[in-house]
Parts: sequence; structure tokens; C-alpha cells
Amino acid sequence: MAAVDAAAFTEVKGLRRQLRRTGVSVNSALLYASLAWMAVVVLAALIPGVLATDDPTVLDPARALQPPGAGTPLGTEQYGRSVATLLVHGARSAMIIGLCATAFGMMVGSVLGLIAGYVGGWVDMVIGRFIDMLMCFPGVLLALIIAAALGSTTTNLILAVGIATVPGFARVMRGQVLTVRGHLYVEAARSNGFSPTRTVFRHILPNALAPSVVMATVSIGVAIVVAASLSFLGLGPRTEVPDWGQLLSLGQPYLANSWWISTFPGITLTLTVIAVSLLGDWLRDRLDVE
Repeated sequence: MAAVDAAAFTEVKGLRRQLRRTGVSVNSALLYASLAWMAVVVLAALIPGVLATDDPTVLDPARALQPPGAGTPLGTEQYGRSVATLLVHGARSAMIIGLCATAFGMMVGSVLGLIAGYVGGWVDMVIGRFIDMLMCFPGVLLALIIAAALGSTTTNLILAVGIATVPGFARVMRGQVLTVRGHLYVEAARSNGFSPTRTVFRHILPNALAPSVVMATVSIGVAIVVAASLSFLGLGPRTEVPDWGQLLSLGQPYLANSWWISTFPGITLTLTVIAVSLLGDWLRDRLDVE
């Protein structure tokens, strides 16, 4: 075992040395890989026909449960549709829900945090208790409860996932506003007779927004995972083309013999979340956010 560990360590050191010789650090390599992967995902979401020419709505029972091969690189599912084609067309749903839910959560949470941090007093206390109430539930559980209550549509799923992200954005924005509002330029704006609205939108919000932007980048990946989890549980929208969560659910009964139906959607979901997280880390470093 020690010999194997030593060999693996030597191999990793050799890879790092080779990357340094070519002028590419490990972090840069991961960043470029993340950008490349997200470019493919975005392309699949915007123009799926470029990456997959098959019609994802056409059933072909004669090709059902074919393993990965030359004609079907990722195999087929129980209805004969190519798993690769379904993954490409399912990217649109994942990106729409991830982006829209994050935008909703960021907008609502930032407004609540901005009001609580700037006004203070009983307003801060009321908003704080509301945020604490939401945070009593884990994000996935809160989204599950909301989705079950509202129904299985894309809009309701966006609302459910978005509401689950509100507390995080609210707390981050409130903390930043409390820090920024004590700076000298804010005090100078007040002394010059600027209205509260002008002070907030011209001096406080621009200087308090960077952490929320970084958090939004990471939250996209979280929103995609939560949405896939709800779809896996049957709370996602019912469409002709299954999303990544529904693909995981469709392949569950066939996991023993037709592992590719669930495995490749799981890998796709994992790589997407990792890529988004790495891009969020890079953005945090660029914006110098603690």
C-alpha cells in the first residue's frame, strides 16, 4: 500500500511539474476545464440540435436498453431514446431553473437584507425572524414543501427553489450593508442631504453587492441540484423530454443491468455543479471577496 501511495504521489508531482513547464497551473487548468464544460452545457441549452440530431420525443422500443456503443455512445433508456440526446435536451431545463431560481432568490433576499441592514430597529428584527423561520428548514426540504403545495410546473419549481435560496442572500446582504453604511463616504452623503434612496442605490448597494454576486454563481449549482432532486422525487414538471433529475429516476429500476441510464445523468449533474463552484471560487478571488 505504501508503495502504491508513493507511486501515486510521484505521478501527481510529475503532472504538476509538467503543467508548470507549460505555464499552466493546476488552478488555471481547472478553470479552463470548467469554462469549457459550461460552454458545452450552455450550447446544449441554447442550441441542442448542434450536439444531438436525434428527436428526443421519438420512441423506438427496438433500441430499448442498448448499452453504450458506436451508434449510441451513452446507451439508450427503456423507451429506446438515446441517453446522450436526452442529456443534451435536458440541459435547457436545468439552466433555466438554475438561473431563474437564483435570480429570484438573489433579488428577494438582497432587497430584504438591504432594508433590514439600512433601516434597522424593529424592521430588522421582523425580517430577521422571518429569515430565521425559513432557515429552520433545510433548503431541499423547504423547496420540497413549497413544490408539493404549489404543484408540478416549471414556474412553481423555480419559485420553490428560489425561495429556498432567499435566506442566504438576505443574510449576506444585511451583513454587507451593516459594514458599508458606517464608511465615511456614506456619512458624507448623508451630511450633504442626500435622500435615503439616493444614498442606498448610489453609495451602499454598489459597494455591498460583490459577495451576493459571488454567492449567486455558486447558488446556480445548488439550484440545479435541488431542482434535480425534486424532479427525481416526482415534483418536477412533466414534459415530453425528461430533465436530468427525471432521467435519474427513470433509470433507478434498471440500475443493476442498465446502469448507464442513471450513471451518465449523475455524472453530468456532478460535473456541472463542480464547474459552477470552481467558477464561483475564481470570481470570488477576482472580486477580492472574503
